[in-house]
Amino acid sequence: MDTNTPVEYDVFRLACPSREVFDRIGERWTALVLLALAQDTQRFSVLRRKIEGISQKMLTQTLRTLERDGLVARQAFATVPVTVEYSLTPLGRSLGEAVQTLRGWAYTHIDEITTAREAHDASPAPGSR
Repeated sequence: MDTNTPVEYDVFRLACPSREVFDRIGERWTALVLLALAQDTQRFSVLRRKIEGISQKMLTQTLRTLERDGLVARQAFATVPVTVEYSLTPLGRSLGEAVQTLRGWAYTHIDEITTAREAHDASPAPGSR
């Protein structure tokens, strides 16, 4: 492949590497961890309390995956017990900005979505007449 040829990505193709980013963002806890870390560096226990409903196992897995992807940095301190802090990398901050935008959209439109759901659920199912 010519190194001067730009790589073309197509997220609709199964083999496209950009699809991995969509898969990661679509995981249940990823966006919430990114939002929590966007505010400041956090210890594991603080993150766990902040993100209601996440188990210790899922938070650990999510943080490890985000660290592997270069989105989260992990720093351990030689204390007893060991203190570990997590923060967003510059790459993680850039993705976090996109997630912040999505959160704002959700806050703005949740009432409309709720109204649409209620209207849909109250209407008869197609073909039930």
